[in-house]
Amino acid sequence: MQAALLLAPLDGWTWDPYDALGSFHHPLRRLLRQLLSTAAMNRRYTLDVAAPLLRTQSYVDGRWVSAASEFPVVDPCTGQEIVRVSNCGPGDARTAVVAAYEAFQSWKQTTAKVRSQLLRRWFDLLVLHQEDLAKLITFECGKPMREAVGEILYSASFLEWFSEEARRVDGDIIASPFKDRKILFLKQPVGVATIITPWNFPSAMITRKVGAALAAGCTVVVKPAEDTPLSALALAELAEQAGIPPGVFNVVPCSRENTPTVGEVLCTDPLVAKISFTGSTATGKLLLKMAADTVKKASMELGGHAPFIVFDSADVDKAVGGAMASKFRNSGQTCVCSNRFLVQSSIHDRFVEKLHKAMEAELRMGHGSEPDTTQGPLINSRAAEKVISDAVSQGAKVLTGGRRLEGSFVEPTLLTDVTTNMLCMKEETFGPLVPVVRFNTEDEAVAIANASNMGLAGYFFSQDVRQIWRVAEALEVGMVGINEGLLSTPEALFGGIKQSGLGAEGSKYGINEYLEVKYVCFGGLAP
Repeated sequence: MQAALLLAPLDGWTWDPYDALGSFHHPLRRLLRQLLSTAAMNRRYTLDVAAPLLRTQSYVDGRWVSAASEFPVVDPCTGQEIVRVSNCGPGDARTAVVAAYEAFQSWKQTTAKVRSQLLRRWFDLLVLHQEDLAKLITFECGKPMREAVGEILYSASFLEWFSEEARRVDGDIIASPFKDRKILFLKQPVGVATIITPWNFPSAMITRKVGAALAAGCTVVVKPAEDTPLSALALAELAEQAGIPPGVFNVVPCSRENTPTVGEVLCTDPLVAKISFTGSTATGKLLLKMAADTVKKASMELGGHAPFIVFDSADVDKAVGGAMASKFRNSGQTCVCSNRFLVQSSIHDRFVEKLHKAMEAELRMGHGSEPDTTQGPLINSRAAEKVISDAVSQGAKVLTGGRRLEGSFVEPTLLTDVTTNMLCMKEETFGPLVPVVRFNTEDEAVAIANASNMGLAGYFFSQDVRQIWRVAEALEVGMVGINEGLLSTPEALFGGIKQSGLGAEGSKYGINEYLEVKYVCFGGLAP
């Protein structure tokens, strides 16, 4: 409204506030962005979802349970409180672990077909309620509604995938060197798994882990991120509707203050056999140390610092499209977002110019419930602001963006003249920042890309087949996107190397994280 009034004298044509300002001077475009983010902060938005899906109590042993205290869930766009949720403590976490352990004794005996059918029912319910579930994500996480719907369908796809994988857990019969005995390998569920998930994919990070665990015959205790417990509790409601037995799926939300003590129970309790965590590398290391005393099986999906390389043989338009998809999903707040953009000198200027135009034309900041919004607030806007300031202080040039706006918004930012000694090239940045480094040779690009202790994902664009094979094998990452900016699908493995984690999620390999292989020697079979 304010922006429209400012431009009222420029009458006589139909305009899009961002596209129209592309031809105006930079300060006015910035002013419009600031006004729109301010409007998003000041307007009141109401979360309107079906009552059964908006749960505020913990879910333990098939019952909704209140804790001794509550903590607020806040809309990160406006700062307004949405609801208050049960604030579980270590005693509540222990109760949930015991419930999961007792349920495991019967759940592991269910047939693969029954587990498959229950997961499929759960999948169907997520698809049926996708719009309401997406609203929960938008309000507690800030993700634009279109992306939130996409996350729910992605989340549901893991339940569908693992409902099918449940019936493919096969052992082996090995040719024995002895006539009087048989050699068999059995696959059995490990037991109770504790699932600790992040805020940026509050539904999909749960189902990617839980789908595999339940398919294998394990039971789980989920601790969702303190910022986004509503999605986890809605999943519990639908699990109950799907017929998942009591104690098989438990959710213990808690505040940031209670997280250390609750996390300690989930990582050290002797009844827990397995932990699965997605989050920062620093936190993952702490959890591994806690789990070490009882030698728990662990899988860790930790930080990333993905390179995005554009070689001179690349289709530049496709590279720009890949960069937009890879960088700006969830406002740049995903572990596989491209963080370091390396562009070969001969096409550097052309790529930067086209990317600049795409950013100006396609990106819209605002509340996620607004239909045109593509960029929501950041969970840690000060961190993004810090790396931008560091780069500029060392000579980087800001082509667009560069500022933190009101609340938790940061302008989508394009930096050139970036060098490898800047913070943005050393640390993972959760935010809409594109730092572009110019390189000359393939070896130089690969060396820069691999100069990180992280190794989750990497991307590059090239039309040289020999180069494609060389670089795909040379990149020190667990996942490589070639001429593609989006990698994730339930059929594909998700996991990193170096300090980006341990183990794999998704694909036919994901279920193995929740299985033990037992060797059985069956003797006394002489004829």
